Amino acid sequence: MRRPRPSAAVALTAVLLAGALTGCRGGDTTTDASGLKTDVGVTSEPCPEAVDRNKGCIYLGIISDLTEGPFRALAVPITDAQKAFWKRVNAAGGIGDHEVDVTRYVRDNKYNPQTHNQVYQEIKPNVLALAQSLGSPTTGAILADMKANNVIAAPAAWTSGYAFEDVIVESGANYCIESMNALDYAKEAYAAKSVMAVHLAGDYGDDAAAGAKLGAQTLGLRFNAVKTDSGADKQAGAIQAILAGKPDVVVLTMGPADAATIVGQAVARGFTGRFIGTSPTWNPALLQSPAAPALLARYEQTAPWNTWSSDTPGHRALREALPGVTPNDGYTSGWVWSYPMKAALTKAAANGDLTRSGLLKAVKSLGSVDYEGMLPTTAGNYAAGANDGALRVTAVYKPDKASPTGVSQVRDLFTGPTAKAYNLDRPCYEKL
Repeated sequence: MRRPRPSAAVALTAVLLAGALTGCRGGDTTTDASGLKTDVGVTSEPCPEAVDRNKGCIYLGIISDLTEGPFRALAVPITDAQKAFWKRVNAAGGIGDHEVDVTRYVRDNKYNPQTHNQVYQEIKPNVLALAQSLGSPTTGAILADMKANNVIAAPAAWTSGYAFEDVIVESGANYCIESMNALDYAKEAYAAKSVMAVHLAGDYGDDAAAGAKLGAQTLGLRFNAVKTDSGADKQAGAIQAILAGKPDVVVLTMGPADAATIVGQAVARGFTGRFIGTSPTWNPALLQSPAAPALLARYEQTAPWNTWSSDTPGHRALREALPGVTPNDGYTSGWVWSYPMKAALTKAAANGDLTRSGLLKAVKSLGSVDYEGMLPTTAGNYAAGANDGALRVTAVYKPDKASPTGVSQVRDLFTGPTAKAYNLDRPCYEKL
């Protein structure tokens, strides 16, 4: 069982939400003729778009950045991929005597923590769990409530704090580990001696910056961190810090548009170092932006799994489920993030307990998750604890106009010596 260790932001959230936490942990528990226990978000009636109308329905919510936030270009394909994933599950027989609906309770968080909490409260009485909760600060705004009500969520984010939360079924290496692997790669590939982390505030940016700091300390690199805000017109300070500091490598942690602004303008003004962006900094549309030449010359992306066109059973299933779409690794991420929820639901159903507490019990007992080759067989070991269960693999990609998703692989999934040796004893962002 993973030990809860909430961040200061989460502790504040707990206070803010105290009035909403009534102690209720779900609806009344019922037991059907087969002995299956249910409470919230599971019905004997079929799903609205049921394949088999003799099966009941498990309702999962989705809260994503769908219209105006900085990650909307990724969030829309993430959400579409999750709809396709569960459609495939239903076509294959569903989860026991039930199918899964992820279309009725989809909400837009606009990448705003207050909006995220508002729409979560709206759908909470109707869903068993969340198939997606996009964003680290936004998910942090509901985490206290999730824990009080046993609401499991698959996050569309990678903060290291999730390793300490039993209600979170995370996938892939966290931002902290990703940054450590990025620096191991940068020292080997570029003989880097200095690094600057340019990042958004909060658990997303702080976690990646903390990983860069910890990695720099281990590798003997000079380190500096610069916080920035979201918005293409708000990057002047970060750009000036890069030009003044002249680091060998800049680790970027923000949205794609902001990353492109920083790379494009810093290179245009004479910066000759390298940029390595964490996974959410990339979108293939950037190759059509004015920053494209600079990105092609100076930017690489780290990623927690391999890209859309990779040859694994999971990647092939993803492409078959989404024929005709313009390739985007938002689809890849949405698909990967769905596997642990499927594993937990399957185990809970086999245990005869599809209540929220029954699903939480199933999550805590998972020793592995079958990602159909998209992640190593060691992935999804939630029973092992934060450090032993943490996945530590990262891939490196570079922009490539000939690639379906605008990037081609530089290095396959690997674990660098820094990440391998690191003891994940608490969330990394607490060490920044």
